Amino acid sequence: MAWIISILSTIGIFAAALLIMVFFHELGHFLAAKLFGMRVERFSVGFPPRVWGIKKGETDYCIGATPLGGYVKISGMIDESMDTDHLDEEPKPWEYRSKPVWQRIIVITAGVIFNMLLAVMIFMGIAFTQGDVKVPVESVGQVYIQENSVADVAGFKTGDQIIGVNGERVQYFSDLVKPVQLTSDELSYMVMRNGDITTVMVADSLLNRISKEPFIYPQMAFPARIGHVFSGTPADSAGLAEGDEILSINEQEVTYWLQLVELIQGSGEEINLTVRRNGAVKRFKVQPNEENKIGIGPPAAQSVFEIQRISYGLTGSLAFGVDKTVDVTQGIIQGFSKMFSGSISVRENLGGPVAIADITRRATEEGGALGFWNITAFLSITLAIMNILPIPVLDGGHLMFLIYEGITRREPSPKVRMALQQLGFILIIALFIFVTFNDIIRQFG
Repeated sequence: MAWIISILSTIGIFAAALLIMVFFHELGHFLAAKLFGMRVERFSVGFPPRVWGIKKGETDYCIGATPLGGYVKISGMIDESMDTDHLDEEPKPWEYRSKPVWQRIIVITAGVIFNMLLAVMIFMGIAFTQGDVKVPVESVGQVYIQENSVADVAGFKTGDQIIGVNGERVQYFSDLVKPVQLTSDELSYMVMRNGDITTVMVADSLLNRISKEPFIYPQMAFPARIGHVFSGTPADSAGLAEGDEILSINEQEVTYWLQLVELIQGSGEEINLTVRRNGAVKRFKVQPNEENKIGIGPPAAQSVFEIQRISYGLTGSLAFGVDKTVDVTQGIIQGFSKMFSGSISVRENLGGPVAIADITRRATEEGGALGFWNITAFLSITLAIMNILPIPVLDGGHLMFLIYEGITRREPSPKVRMALQQLGFILIIALFIFVTFNDIIRQFG
C-alpha cells in the first residue's frame, strides 16, 4: 500500500509542476497571438482527447486527457494538428499566416519567454518572502574527504580549505557548486592546503558521479560533536549527551563528523568512545544497533558556521530572480553541450518523465513548498531550452521556418513543412521512448 501511495504522490506532485509550466508556456503563445489580432481556436492544457472545457468567444479553453504538454491552436498555422485545410483558401486577416514574419516570431517564441519569466518570478518570490541563507566560505574551514568519494578521486585531501572555483575566490560556500560552475569547460578549485594555495582539477569523467551524489557541501567540515541524542537508542542508554565532543573511537583519533559516522558504521561491534564534556574527558562503551548506528545527530549548522541571513526588497528580489535564472540557464546549456560532445554520459544524465517526476517528488518531500517551487523553476527553464531547439514540431522548428522565410522572402512549401514536422514528431516520440525506458532501467535495473 505504501508504494502505491508513493507512486500516486509522485504523479500528483509532478502533474502539478507540469501543469504550471505548460499553462504559462501556452499563455505566452495565447497572449502574443491576441496582441497581434490572431484568432485562437483552442487553448488546451494537456493533449487530446478533450475531457473538459468551456468556449468563450472564439476560443475553446479546455483540459486534455494526456497531461504531458499542451497547445494553442491559432487560425492559419500548420501546427502539431497537421491541419492544412485552410491552405486552399485565401489568408484571412485574423490568421497567423497573414501576419508579418516579425509578429509570428514573437508569437512562436512567447511560450519560451514566458517559461523563463515564470522561473524569474518563482526565484524572485522565494527571495522576497524567504530571503536567503548563506555560509561564508571563510567560516567553513577545513573539510573531511571520505575515501573513494568524488572529492577524493578528484584530488581533495582531508584538511583542505576550499576557497575558490575556476580561478576565482568566492564569498559564499554555495558559489562553489553553482550549475554554471559544475558544467564549465574546465572545473577546478582553489584550495588552501598546509598554508599554501593549490589547484585541484576535476576531470570530466567525474561529472557523471557529481550529478548523482553530494560533491562539496558544508557538512564536510562539521566537527565530531554530538548535536542530538535520540531517546531510547544505544547512545542514550550509554549516557552520551548533546554537546559531547568525540575525541576518539577505539583509540583512533576523530576530528570530523563524517569521519565519526564512517568509523561507527564500519565497526560492527561494541565501540569505545573517548569524549570531552565540559572540559573533562570521559569514556563510554556503546553497542551499535543492527544498522550499525548508535542514535546521535550532528551539530546544527548555526552552531558551527557563521550563518548570514539576507533579506531582499522588491528590486533586490527581481535582481536575484534574474541572476538565478541566468545562472541556471547557462548551467543547463553547458550540461547539454557536454552531453552532445560526449564529455558526460547521455544515458546517465538525460532524464525522462519518470526521473523528472521522482526528482520533483524528492525535492518537494525534502524542501516542502520551497523545494517544489525551486524544482518547478528549474524545470521551466529546461522546458524553455528544449522547446527552442530547432526541431520541427517544437517552437524552435517553427522559428527555423520563420527565419528562412525572413531571409529568402518566401515561405517553405506546405509539403516540406508537413514532411519535416512529421519527421520531427517521430524524433520526439523516439526520444520520449528512449528516455522513459532509460529512466526505468536506471530506477529498477
